[in-house]
Amino acid sequence: MTGKTKYLIVVVGPTAIGKTARAIDIAQHFSCEIISCDSRQFFKEMTIGTAVPSESELEAAKHHFIHNKSIFDNYTVGDFEKEAIAKLDELYQASDFAVMVGGSGLYVDAVLKGFDDFPEVDAKFRTALAAKFETEGIGYLQDELKRLDPDYYITVDLDNPQRMMRALEVTLGTGKPYSTYLLGKENKRRFTPIVIGLTAEREIMYERINRRVDIMMHEGLLEEAQRLYLNRELNALQTVGYRELFAYFDGETDLDFAVSEIKKNTRRFAKRQMTWFRKNENVNWFDFNDASNMIFSFINDKITQPK
Repeated sequence: MTGKTKYLIVVVGPTAIGKTARAIDIAQHFSCEIISCDSRQFFKEMTIGTAVPSESELEAAKHHFIHNKSIFDNYTVGDFEKEAIAKLDELYQASDFAVMVGGSGLYVDAVLKGFDDFPEVDAKFRTALAAKFETEGIGYLQDELKRLDPDYYITVDLDNPQRMMRALEVTLGTGKPYSTYLLGKENKRRFTPIVIGLTAEREIMYERINRRVDIMMHEGLLEEAQRLYLNRELNALQTVGYRELFAYFDGETDLDFAVSEIKKNTRRFAKRQMTWFRKNENVNWFDFNDASNMIFSFINDKITQPK
């Protein structure tokens, strides 16, 4: 990179708020490319249920980290941090700007701040947690995580036992909350972040989520989940939109109930996303209906401010 200041414009907010469209507007205005940090959109086998950008959206601005992995790959947030920073170094050779977009707060922080190295922990902790999960269910993991690491509790998918067990084994094995390793130190970055948050009244946000789920079902989410059903134990598939339909395939619910559960669990997820991002005082909030020109002007003002 040259000595000139580089900028990473980050677009965050809850699911279904319109982040993709706004990120494309920004990328086109500043003639740059987009890095996706939506941890569900990495996987090429998942399209409808993860709201991957459409072909026209992908053509409107070049995206990176969309469908770049398989559900069979072991891909961690640490892996993403390294690959994303390398990609940014490459993008900054051609432009002073890049856009990063996504609702996965942990992945956003990985790029903006970096992580401490995770210590090795004795395998006995995972073995014990797995046994507890088998006998007491997912509620045990949720309660323990809320008690031992409330900061990570508000962002993790509370229906993903693998991720919760990973956090708990580190917490129990080291005596320090898992989240302290995620945010324990800030690595020096060679760019200046400008973080844009999109929000809406809760009723509007929930209506948008409900409508998106209906559209997904119309576009073939049921069939997509059916194709993935045999691999339902994979960590990548322990996520909203698929898990509820797997329960339907197992005969545990009817389809209408499964769809209502997708809507409810997505609304819960959006609430946790907002809790995570609201804690970050560096997020500059805009209503989802605000004109893109307002955001362009805000970014330009930030760029021209004396350093």
